[in-house]
Amino acid sequence: MGTSEAVLQVFCGAVPRLCSTDSCFSKCDPIFSSKYQLKCRKRRVSRYMQLLSCSGMQRSRIGNYRFRGIGSGLFGNMTVGDSWIQSCKCQQAGSISGATTEDENGTWFVDSAKKLNTINNMVNAPNALGFQDVQQLKQEKEGLSPNGTNGTVRDAFHKISVDSLEDEAWDLLRESMVYYCGSPVGTIAAKDPTSSNVLNYDQVFIRDFIPSGIAFLLKGEYDIVRNFILHTLQLQSWEKTMDCHSPGQGLMPASFKVRTVPLDGDESATEEVLDPDFGEAAIGRVAPVDSGLWWIILLRAYGKCSGDLSVQERVDVQTGIKMILRLCLADGFDMFPTLLVTDGSCMIDRRMGIHGHPLEIQSLFYSALLCAREMLAPEDGSVDLIRALNNRLVALSFHIREYYWVDLKKLNEIYRYKTEEYSYDAVNKFNIYPDQISSWLVEWMPNKGGYLIGNLQPAHMDFRFFSLGNLWSVVSSIATTDQSHAILDLIESKWGDLVADMPFKICYPALEGQEWQIITGSDPKNTPWSYHNAGSWPTLLWQLTVASIKMNRPEIAAKAVEVAEKRISRDKWPEYYDTKRGRFIGKQARLFQTWSIAGYLVAKLLLADPSKAKILTTEEDSELVNAFSCMITANPRRKRGRKDLKQTYIV
Repeated sequence: MGTSEAVLQVFCGAVPRLCSTDSCFSKCDPIFSSKYQLKCRKRRVSRYMQLLSCSGMQRSRIGNYRFRGIGSGLFGNMTVGDSWIQSCKCQQAGSISGATTEDENGTWFVDSAKKLNTINNMVNAPNALGFQDVQQLKQEKEGLSPNGTNGTVRDAFHKISVDSLEDEAWDLLRESMVYYCGSPVGTIAAKDPTSSNVLNYDQVFIRDFIPSGIAFLLKGEYDIVRNFILHTLQLQSWEKTMDCHSPGQGLMPASFKVRTVPLDGDESATEEVLDPDFGEAAIGRVAPVDSGLWWIILLRAYGKCSGDLSVQERVDVQTGIKMILRLCLADGFDMFPTLLVTDGSCMIDRRMGIHGHPLEIQSLFYSALLCAREMLAPEDGSVDLIRALNNRLVALSFHIREYYWVDLKKLNEIYRYKTEEYSYDAVNKFNIYPDQISSWLVEWMPNKGGYLIGNLQPAHMDFRFFSLGNLWSVVSSIATTDQSHAILDLIESKWGDLVADMPFKICYPALEGQEWQIITGSDPKNTPWSYHNAGSWPTLLWQLTVASIKMNRPEIAAKAVEVAEKRISRDKWPEYYDTKRGRFIGKQARLFQTWSIAGYLVAKLLLADPSKAKILTTEEDSELVNAFSCMITANPRRKRGRKDLKQTYIV
């Protein structure tokens, strides 16, 4: 064995991006009834030159599986009689044995260790370029050009300014990285030095990490995404409860935190524990529906971008996908193909009147179903699941396209609805009363363009424009090509409302007055034009960019990015903006919000290379298109098709 190879195995976990915590993973049981904690033990010494060696595997009797090791060749293919449960012991190494200047791994560690700094007792990337440094750099560049009318100099300065902005963003993103067993596993939600009350912003959120993960993938830094995917998979089977009630099996946590606790029996040592939160500690105590859906989408993006399909082919990963699908596809009392969820179970994680069938969850659900179908290994155990998945895709796409879509023509149709209709041939299937059409919508709806409404239930249509749901409907192809272009047409037409001085409104319009009091419970954080109540969120830049590129209209995203670049660094990368035009930093917004930083970086990277957007987009196949056409033909609002046409769902 060569010197470099030996050092790699001895120092597993010590060098981020060169080795992974391979010995810390595996889970193959389809039932996943484990109650363990993920641990990493270490000595209390300086993290500057600490080397970790991972050993010690605790076994749990589960079953026989052949699976691929997490590291690139560290364990290779292994056949195990029992599944391994992680208990990773990392001890201090007194010296770097065999690591010389001629050793690639050893040299990397010695050179890089000089640049490392500690933040919250974690090994992190080089110090970020400070806000004052960026401003000073801009002033120095301005001083080089006394003639402000010189277009060439002005363009050169603009490029320098943008480059320094991107460099600042990358430094801040790397500062937010969280390490476990010496390897990066995610990014914290925010690192605001001006706030002492961190709440849960120092945790790694599944949904918040998605733009961070995409940014690292596009940059060619795959290890952190790989570690994140596999570590969160290990947390999937935790059995935490809320008032003695356990959540559905297969639920992904909303977030997790790396906690350092004293090791029993040894005062000089500590252990690291991954502590997940499934909503039992969250504000409002709501379990996340979108975490598992985002996890599947990121898993597919990792495989497409890195070319490493071994992760999605692992038995434990395949089982994790199936568990999420079974949880989402489980039969219940709901009669609709959309996913029934409670208020606050997605990006809008506070009471905002989106309980029922919110568009955001439906578009993510559809996207995750397509991604899962692409990754599921063909085997006997997957046949019934894939059949249910395909049936749901057809019914879900029909339901959203037919009943959630609204434009000027559809509004005129709803305006003339008859109510109290009974029978299968009813036009107004959900008994929508025309008086529900709000006066703001009559004036706001442009002649060209349309969008998917926020929610649909019996006698209720939520006509608010929800940005993430509409943008991801374009990305996932749950909206037709014509509908996707119409959504972008509406964004261009209503630019002053949805973008204004800072992209992008999370929804429009805001709930105000008595409606705000009733629907939000007088939530002081969700006051009109703030936070989830029509606040402006810079992180939505990356979803806007993916949607624009997919429809071959990248100029829309480029224009929005240019708007953001004027202020976002000067304002210290806030979580959200307030007021109708997004002119003020949110009154309770965290500064240096990670997904604001990552959203900007993803937008810039995709605009620089639009072909990379394909790792996130999904396209319909011909079977789905044909099935959807048959359902449209069978719709009683149109001419009936053949009498012997088989329908899986009543439409």
